This record gives sequence, C-alpha cells and structure tokens, in this order.
Amino acid sequence: MYDQNSMLISGILFVSMLIAIEVGYHLGRRTEARTNESSRAHVGAIQASLLGVLALLLGFTFSLSLQRFDNRSQAVVDEANATGTTYLRAQLLATPMSGKVQSLLRRYVDLRVQAGAVSLDHEEQRQAMITETNKVLDDLWGYARRAADEDGHAVTAGLFIQSLNDLIDSYGRRDAALSRHVPELVLFLLYGTFLMTGGVVGYAAGVGGHRTSVVTYILVTLIVVLTFIIVDLDRPRRGFIRVSQTSLINLGEAIDAAQSAGDQGLVPEYIPRPAVTGRR
Repeated sequence: MYDQNSMLISGILFVSMLIAIEVGYHLGRRTEARTNESSRAHVGAIQASLLGVLALLLGFTFSLSLQRFDNRSQAVVDEANATGTTYLRAQLLATPMSGKVQSLLRRYVDLRVQAGAVSLDHEEQRQAMITETNKVLDDLWGYARRAADEDGHAVTAGLFIQSLNDLIDSYGRRDAALSRHVPELVLFLLYGTFLMTGGVVGYAAGVGGHRTSVVTYILVTLIVVLTFIIVDLDRPRRGFIRVSQTSLINLGEAIDAAQSAGDQGLVPEYIPRPAVTGRR
C-alpha cells in the first residue's frame, strides 16, 4: 500500500463506504416489513457497538502513525546533534586532517538533507544516496583510525572517535525509523471495519424505513479525512505531512558560516545546536 497515492486510498475508502451504506440500505428495505421493534432495537445496538469498535481502531491506528512520525522527527534532531558534536570535535584534530574531516561532515549534512526529500518508493535513487553516504562515513572512520594512530593525545582522538560513533549510530537509527510503518494488516482490518460499519448503518436506516441522514455522510467524511491523515503521517517523505529537515539545514548553514569566518581569518562562532540538549 505504501506505493499507492494516499489521496487515491482515501477516495477508494470514501466510495467503498458509500456503496456499503447503499447496499445495506436496500437490504434493510427488503426486510423492513418482517422486522419488529425488538429487531430494530437490536440492529441499533449492533450499529452503536460497531461504531465504538471503529472509533477504537481509528484511535489505535492514529496513535501508531503519530508515534512513528514523532520518532522520525526526533531521529533527525538526534542526527543533527551528533553531526554538530562531531564537527566541533573535529576542530581538535591536527591540521590538515581537521579540515578534511570538516569538509566530509559538510558533505554528509548535504547528503542527509537530500535523502530527506527522496521517497522510499524511489528505490534506485534512495540506494544511490545510501551508497554515497556510506562512502562518506567510511572515509570519516578512516580518518578516525589515522587520528588514533598518529595523535599522541589519546583524549583528543578518543573524543572525536566517540562522537563519530554516535553519528554512525544516529544514522542507522534514523534509517531504521523510516522502515517502521503501521502494519498493513491493521490498515486492512480498519478498512474491513469501515465497510461493515457502513453496511450496518445503511441496514439500520433501511429497516427503519428512511434514508440515511446527512449526519451519516458527515461522519463518513470525517472518517475518511482521519484515515488520510493516518496514511499521510505514515509516509514521512511524501504527501502533505513530512518530517522537517530544519535541524540539518540549520546545521549546514551554521557550518558554512563557521568555515567562511575561518577563511577570513576570524574566530568562528560556536555552531548552534538544533536541539535543547547541551554540549557533549
């Protein structure tokens, strides 16, 4: 389902519910004459129960998608934090290694910002971006090993290696968070509940001898809108609701400003951190 457009999914759901309501209504009209008041009350109770189950499933699924969206957003901030810390500690390395490491980190930030705009269904483009990012990380780790071998100050090299290791871990966590979606089984269960609820609502109207009210269609519209939000939240790199890359973008701009100040012989200002956590 991830490859399908979220608007298309919502449109299919809306039409399906309308059809289910209409089919249920006609079935109810056929049995209206043979239905007594007790049976109507029973159908009404089932209808209320199904609406309660539907509300529960919607709330559960929305919570799942929102939690995953928050985790992805936090992963971007954590990665920007780890990258900023690594950049700062790279300044402690010996020249010219320090400048090469900082240039690689700047390239890494660019790649991660670009990766944030590549949808997961564009597999070839995404794999090419991952390959290039891994190459940058391999180069950075190579410099870390050289720093450990050449630098007589074990503390300086150790701090850099620790921050680089945190950066690599945050990179893995962010990519892993992208693969965590609301299980399709839950979405199909939700879809089946939608259809059954729509059919029972239409049937209740049919055995009651009247058409479904406008309020019913307002309810259907609200359900479809909420489902669209659930699906859209579960797609962090496409749709209307996307994970913000502001933390990484701001970090890249801060690194550019620091490098520009260094080229001019000025003392670069402290790189602003994108999150509320303090320096490491």
